[in-house]
Amino acid sequence: MGNPNFAIPALKAIHRSNHDLIAVVSNPPKPMGRGRSLHSTSVGEFAKKNDVKLIEPLSLTSKDLKVQLKKLKPDIFVVVAYKILPDKLIEIPVHGAINLHASLLPKYRGAGPIQWALMNGDKNTGVSIFQIKQKVDTGDILLQKRVKIHEDDNMHSLGMRLCETGANMLLETMKSIEEGKAFPVKQNPKAATKAPKITKNMTVIDWSWPSNKIHNWVRGLSPNPGMSSTLNSKKIRIFKTAIVDRKAGLPGSIVELTKTNLSVSTGEGVLSLLEVQIEGRRRMPIDEFLKGAKLGIGDKLGI
Repeated sequence: MGNPNFAIPALKAIHRSNHDLIAVVSNPPKPMGRGRSLHSTSVGEFAKKNDVKLIEPLSLTSKDLKVQLKKLKPDIFVVVAYKILPDKLIEIPVHGAINLHASLLPKYRGAGPIQWALMNGDKNTGVSIFQIKQKVDTGDILLQKRVKIHEDDNMHSLGMRLCETGANMLLETMKSIEEGKAFPVKQNPKAATKAPKITKNMTVIDWSWPSNKIHNWVRGLSPNPGMSSTLNSKKIRIFKTAIVDRKAGLPGSIVELTKTNLSVSTGEGVLSLLEVQIEGRRRMPIDEFLKGAKLGIGDKLGI
């Protein structure tokens, strides 16, 4: 059970394994593109291409879905980046449902563990495989592995590394369950922290923040949705930055401008913008953006 690209490495690993992948459950198709034609999720498309039974329920509480899943007589549900399962579904498989979560639980419970690890400037994170219970991300841990966060990581690069690690961990966990060698460990609720879903208002840069905080938030939200600001009354999305060691000016003001460099002052320190997308144009490296930009020292972002 899953939806986005993040779930594909796990799905591929199970599909290649000695386990019998009897069905895939994913969100129903959505209209996309200019023609608004219907497209399945990444997980749904994988199932179609590999001739795996695909179930795309409109609701997880429908009687029809429960009947379909019961008929399959599953041993286990493997859940990666999907919805919250109701108890009536969790009870169907012999071994219940297990979930891949991209953090070292109980740290970063919630929808955005990868983003928040980067946004908080963490040096390490990890992957947890746990048994699903009614309350989100609270189930007993079956396997955990720590993963180092690289300085140049963003949400995509770190996320893909975590899901590749998690795919192998899922197979290891399934083997231990099959052999009766799984030893669940309860989470410590006192050590729990939250990783709430990213909202639109969180993506707007506050230039009064220190440069390292803005830099980490850019990393955590790149490539999607990307942190944003305004420049010459147009929205500008910022996907990559570097912290510059130089004296700051007014927050949001351009303090250095060359053919290849655009540096902006923050509340503490300076940021060099490396990859941006101005409203109405494509994403591009800063030197390409600056070729057609009419800017000057002292111009402000975020007005």
